[in-house]
Amino acid sequence: MLSAANHKTLGLYYILLSIVFGTSGSLFSFLMRIELATSGFRIISSENQNFYNFSITLHGLLMIFYTVMPGLYGGFGNYFLPFYIGTNEVAFPRVNCLSLLLLPLSAIIVFVTVIAEFGAGTGWTFYPPLSTSLMALSPVSIDQMIAALAIVGFSSLLSSLNFITTTWFLGFCMNDKANAVFVYAILFTAVMLICTLPILTAGLVMIVLDLHLNTHFYDPFFNGDPVLYQHLFWFFGHPEVYIIILPGFGVISQILATSVSKQIFGSNSMILAMGCISILGALVWAHHMMTVGLEVDTRAYFSAATTMIAIPTGTKIFNWLSTYMGNYVYATNIEVMYVLFFILLFTLGGTTGVILGNTALDIALHDTYYVVAHFHFVLSLGAIISLIAAIIFYQEYIIGYGFLTLKLNNSILIRVWSIVFICSILLTFLPMHLLGFNVMPRRIPDYPDYITYINNMCSLGSLSTLITILLLLL
Repeated sequence: MLSAANHKTLGLYYILLSIVFGTSGSLFSFLMRIELATSGFRIISSENQNFYNFSITLHGLLMIFYTVMPGLYGGFGNYFLPFYIGTNEVAFPRVNCLSLLLLPLSAIIVFVTVIAEFGAGTGWTFYPPLSTSLMALSPVSIDQMIAALAIVGFSSLLSSLNFITTTWFLGFCMNDKANAVFVYAILFTAVMLICTLPILTAGLVMIVLDLHLNTHFYDPFFNGDPVLYQHLFWFFGHPEVYIIILPGFGVISQILATSVSKQIFGSNSMILAMGCISILGALVWAHHMMTVGLEVDTRAYFSAATTMIAIPTGTKIFNWLSTYMGNYVYATNIEVMYVLFFILLFTLGGTTGVILGNTALDIALHDTYYVVAHFHFVLSLGAIISLIAAIIFYQEYIIGYGFLTLKLNNSILIRVWSIVFICSILLTFLPMHLLGFNVMPRRIPDYPDYITYINNMCSLGSLSTLITILLLLL
């Protein structure tokens, strides 16, 4: 690992690290669901609720920056991008190795925060004043988290430059329709990372300066503005949603096209839709900030631009369904089953996103569990399902034989497991919409007794998901 420079070896390491960090992040989410199984305090004390907030922080960071991005973007991007553009290696193999080595280093720093003072209970967003004042509880932990994010951001930046250089200068043919969707998905992701990572870095650097050099960028008592950080963060944070899911689009398109033995229907419109999503995704950041006092015209713009994203997103859904039409026999194929699962879950998540794009509804549902359900359907379910589908589909190309499909695809076991797994995660996140309508706030480890039964369903779904994953491993 320390000296590997082959893109296939590095891609495999990325996938393995993604599985390890994904398991760790999932355990933190299970701890949160144990706490929320019933009202009252269960695994944390009423005097110190920072552990719950710290679990939220670690869960978000591990799943976003150390599971989905390394798996889909770093892993399958590194492994298959050179193949799909007709070259035998990425443009800068040693830089590729450095990108990989920075990932576990960053993760180690994140895990060290578990034993550093009280931990950083700020959530993965690091909003001031939680991260910049005595409310932070542990400036040391926040410093370590920011250092870890800077390292993993530099890793992603190097990978992005590598992918762009490889794509444009090592022989990619724009007329290669068979693999173009996957290649463009990686390319658009790389461009978005290069454009948005410096903005996040600037916001985090100002947090460090506020903490240690007595600056007041985010302190309203000294003419600073905490809303400034929200603008800087979400200018990265909303494109990050598409940075996570775009490689999943490429993987799902490749799996579906290969399984039904034909090109994606309307592949040009699919590529155009991903390009439109990449541009619009960077122009709607403030729809996360409808409650900070934006003026009416600004709200109207962000609401309209958010709704516009539904158009290219719907285009992709119809492209996938049109590709699948007439090939229903392939529904027995486990990879195609996961593609259909992905389309279902992503459509549900996108639909709730359009609802939250409405300003009045967004203000009413802001920071409730409706928002949690929405982004988990898009990220936790959509991206993770595409990652699982990619592991199952590409395993024969990566390790030489289809481990899962060879042993289980000819039996009913893997299909039953997959259906139980999907039902479990639906049971976990679907009731959260009802919690949002009952105005249950996020990041609060207690709630009124009258919504206990809804939280019971969510925790039961989380437990069922954990059991199904353990059964697969066994």
